[in-house]
Amino acid sequence: QVQLVESGGGLVQAGGSLRLSCAASRSIISFNVMGWYRQAPGKQRELVASIARGGITNYAHSAKGRGTIGRDFAKNTVYLQVSTLKPEDTGVYTCYAREPGSGYVYWGQGTQVTVSS
Repeated sequence: QVQLVESGGGLVQAGGSLRLSCAASRSIISFNVMGWYRQAPGKQRELVASIARGGITNYAHSAKGRGTIGRDFAKNTVYLQVSTLKPEDTGVYTCYAREPGSGYVYWGQGTQVTVSS
Protein backbone atom coordinates (compact mmCIF):
# COMPACT_ATOMS: atom_id res chain seq x y z
CA GLN A 1 0.00 0.00 0.00
CA VAL A 2 1.23 3.47 -0.88
CA GLN A 3 0.66 6.48 1.35
CA LEU A 4 0.34 9.95 -0.12
CA VAL A 5 0.72 12.83 2.31
CA GLU A 6 -0.14 16.36 1.25
CA SER A 7 1.14 19.53 2.83
CA GLY A 8 1.26 23.24 2.09
CA GLY A 9 -2.38 24.19 2.39
CA GLY A 10 -3.70 27.01 4.52
CA LEU A 11 -5.20 30.46 4.43
CA VAL A 12 -3.89 32.71 1.67
CA GLN A 13 -4.93 36.15 0.49
CA ALA A 14 -6.20 36.61 -3.01
CA GLY A 15 -3.40 37.42 -5.37
CA GLY A 16 -0.93 35.38 -3.39
CA SER A 17 0.58 32.03 -4.22
CA LEU A 18 1.06 28.67 -2.63
CA ARG A 19 2.91 25.44 -3.17
CA LEU A 20 1.34 22.15 -2.31
CA SER A 21 3.42 19.02 -1.84
CA CYS A 22 2.43 15.38 -2.08
CA ALA A 23 4.97 12.97 -0.64
CA ALA A 24 4.68 9.30 -1.53
CA SER A 25 5.85 6.43 0.66
CA ARG A 26 7.73 4.87 -2.23
CA SER A 27 9.30 5.85 -5.55
CA ILE A 28 6.93 7.71 -7.84
CA ILE A 29 8.80 6.89 -11.03
CA SER A 30 6.54 3.99 -11.94
CA PHE A 31 3.20 5.72 -11.51
CA ASN A 32 1.33 6.24 -14.76
CA VAL A 33 0.10 9.62 -13.66
CA MET A 34 -0.02 11.78 -10.57
CA GLY A 35 -2.01 14.88 -9.98
CA TRP A 36 -4.27 17.04 -7.89
CA TYR A 37 -8.02 17.33 -7.53
CA ARG A 38 -9.92 20.12 -5.84
CA GLN A 39 -13.23 19.77 -4.02
CA ALA A 40 -14.86 23.13 -3.49
CA PRO A 41 -17.84 23.50 -1.15
CA GLY A 42 -21.03 22.52 -2.93
CA LYS A 43 -19.24 21.65 -6.15
CA GLN A 44 -18.08 18.55 -7.92
CA ARG A 45 -14.51 17.46 -7.54
CA GLU A 46 -12.37 18.94 -10.30
CA LEU A 47 -9.04 17.81 -11.70
CA VAL A 48 -6.68 20.75 -11.31
CA ALA A 49 -3.49 19.38 -12.79
CA SER A 50 -1.81 16.10 -13.63
CA ILE A 51 1.55 14.91 -14.83
CA ALA A 52 2.10 11.67 -16.72
CA ARG A 53 5.06 9.38 -16.31
CA GLY A 54 6.67 10.83 -19.42
CA GLY A 55 6.30 14.35 -18.08
CA ILE A 56 3.31 15.49 -20.07
CA THR A 57 1.19 17.85 -18.01
CA ASN A 58 -2.48 18.66 -18.11
CA TYR A 59 -4.25 21.57 -16.46
CA ALA A 60 -7.83 22.53 -15.83
CA HIS A 61 -8.89 25.66 -17.65
CA SER A 62 -9.01 27.49 -14.31
CA ALA A 63 -5.38 26.58 -13.60
CA LYS A 64 -3.81 27.27 -16.99
CA GLY A 65 -1.30 30.06 -16.80
CA ARG A 66 -1.40 30.09 -12.98
CA GLY A 67 -0.59 26.53 -12.01
CA THR A 68 2.56 24.46 -12.37
CA ILE A 69 2.83 20.79 -11.52
CA GLY A 70 6.18 19.16 -11.10
CA ARG A 71 7.97 16.18 -9.63
CA ASP A 72 11.04 15.54 -7.51
CA PHE A 73 11.97 11.90 -7.95
CA ALA A 74 14.67 12.09 -5.29
CA LYS A 75 12.04 13.11 -2.74
CA ASN A 76 9.20 11.00 -4.17
CA THR A 77 7.15 14.16 -4.25
CA VAL A 78 4.78 15.89 -6.60
CA TYR A 79 4.25 19.63 -6.32
CA LEU A 80 1.54 22.00 -7.36
CA GLN A 81 2.36 25.68 -7.44
CA VAL A 82 -0.50 28.11 -7.96
CA SER A 83 -0.07 31.84 -8.33
CA THR A 84 -2.46 34.77 -8.50
CA LEU A 85 -4.84 32.91 -6.23
CA LYS A 86 -8.55 33.65 -6.37
CA PRO A 87 -11.32 32.95 -3.86
CA GLU A 88 -12.68 30.33 -6.27
CA ASP A 89 -9.45 28.36 -5.78
CA THR A 90 -10.69 27.55 -2.28
CA GLY A 91 -11.23 23.89 -1.58
CA VAL A 92 -9.70 20.65 -0.41
CA TYR A 93 -6.81 19.67 -2.64
CA THR A 94 -6.18 15.96 -2.86
CA CYS A 95 -3.24 14.24 -4.46
CA TYR A 96 -3.57 10.99 -6.38
CA ALA A 97 -1.32 8.47 -8.08
CA ARG A 98 -2.32 5.82 -10.56
CA GLU A 99 -0.55 2.52 -11.00
CA PRO A 100 0.22 1.27 -14.49
CA GLY A 101 -1.42 -1.96 -15.55
CA SER A 102 -4.11 -2.31 -12.87
CA GLY A 103 -4.99 1.35 -12.95
CA TYR A 104 -5.35 1.31 -9.18
CA VAL A 105 -5.48 4.82 -7.76
CA TYR A 106 -4.02 5.91 -4.45
CA TRP A 107 -5.37 9.01 -2.72
CA GLY A 108 -4.01 11.37 -0.16
CA GLN A 109 -6.06 12.68 2.74
CA GLY A 110 -6.37 16.16 1.28
CA THR A 111 -5.23 19.58 2.37
CA GLN A 112 -7.47 22.61 2.80
CA VAL A 113 -6.74 25.77 0.85
CA THR A 114 -8.72 28.87 1.66
CA VAL A 115 -8.27 32.03 -0.39
CA SER A 116 -9.62 35.17 1.23
CA SER A 117 -10.70 38.16 -0.82
